[in-house]
Amino acid sequence: MQLSLNSQSSLPLVDQIVIGARNLIDDRVLRPGMRLPPIRTMASEHGVSRFTVVEAYDRLVALGYLQSRRGAGFYVAARQETPALMQRSGEIERAFDNAGVMHQSLETESGRLKVGVGWLPPEWMDEVGVQRNIRTLARRADTKVVSYGTAQGYRPLREQIQIKLGEIGIAAPAGQIVLTVGATQALDMIARYLLKAGDCVFVDDPGYWNLFANLRLYGVNLVGVPRTMDGPDVPALESLLAEHRPKAFFTHSVLHNPTAGNISAAVAFRILQLAEKHDFLIVEDDINADLYPVPTTRVAQLDQLRRVIYVGSFSKTLSANLRVGFLAASPDLAAALTDVKIVSCLSTSEFAERLVYLMLTEGHYRKFTERTQGRLADAITGTLRLLERSGLKIYAEPQGGMFVWAQAPGIADSVHLATQAAQSGILLAPGNIFRPQMQPSPWMRFNVAYALDPRLERFLGEALGR
Repeated sequence: MQLSLNSQSSLPLVDQIVIGARNLIDDRVLRPGMRLPPIRTMASEHGVSRFTVVEAYDRLVALGYLQSRRGAGFYVAARQETPALMQRSGEIERAFDNAGVMHQSLETESGRLKVGVGWLPPEWMDEVGVQRNIRTLARRADTKVVSYGTAQGYRPLREQIQIKLGEIGIAAPAGQIVLTVGATQALDMIARYLLKAGDCVFVDDPGYWNLFANLRLYGVNLVGVPRTMDGPDVPALESLLAEHRPKAFFTHSVLHNPTAGNISAAVAFRILQLAEKHDFLIVEDDINADLYPVPTTRVAQLDQLRRVIYVGSFSKTLSANLRVGFLAASPDLAAALTDVKIVSCLSTSEFAERLVYLMLTEGHYRKFTERTQGRLADAITGTLRLLERSGLKIYAEPQGGMFVWAQAPGIADSVHLATQAAQSGILLAPGNIFRPQMQPSPWMRFNVAYALDPRLERFLGEALGR
């Protein structure tokens, strides 16, 4: 059983084993009837005492995740599906595992104030422009509405993405670009191709929580690299590389989720040196690229796709419903990932890709993103003032994007504050979901596009006694 345990963490080793095992069972990596390693083996493999393993296994039995069979060991229990009505009654208790947060984020009728989501409000998007271009596209005789698209995706859009990447210093011919169903599918395709159960991957800590949940489905060992405002902590990365051999490092360079920091050129260069020395790939998620107002460093810009796979999307700026993203990679990797796409979904929606192409080339997109950048800048200013009035500590002042990373005073684990908020109809994003093993965290991510609603300041004032 592959678990990443950290003896230096404030979270007890027993809790780390319980959380890790529960995630593997919930994600169906460990299936009903499978036998867990014997106590002595588990203790030896993870460098912990037998008593630690005994306590963790006993807790998992009590929670209904394991069965203890006398003389035979511990087995994954068959768990009955809970009726939907009962699931709803316990939603606050389960709200802060990864899938629970996403379920609540995607609700459209709950009336919650969704300060914890990772996207702009629908009213901020250019819905009128999308509808207008749908009508235009539908009237064109060459528009395909009943057939499959091509393997790599609509070529004119790939050529347009080639131009966009060239503007930020990344040379990526259209043949090295693969269109996907959002950045989520791009990351999933990369994981399918590169990784197998038991492999080690490095991720940002804190980092993109939905990616962590997806990687756990593949049974890989997640190792968190501490994050600073200049990017991954290079000395910590070097130390981790002395202990682990990662297949890949999944990271954000620009408007990092959740801290909103950007990688510096020096840090990016050093990470590339370490990737070359230790032979791992870098997967650079740049989904918020068009929300950053000034030129800045990307790892792919320095590497030119030799060791970097670059991932982007139009979900954050054009439409989450269109689900059009892309990846850019070396020729061999792009070809291999195209094969993964074919066998996993045949093709992506050419209609959606043609629509995105039309919106990118009609001349309106740049003006829209510039207005959105300005609107976000104003929202950042207002959110910083609100959080500071409420007594929260700001990690660093963002230079763009949607997020502010902040800490409430005197709170060791922000899950408790997020639970209170859920009871008041407010969805917050507690820091533990942004950690690879969901370790406790005092930090929270606030989406500035939602944060200026008076309900948030009122709740924080009441909860924190301001």
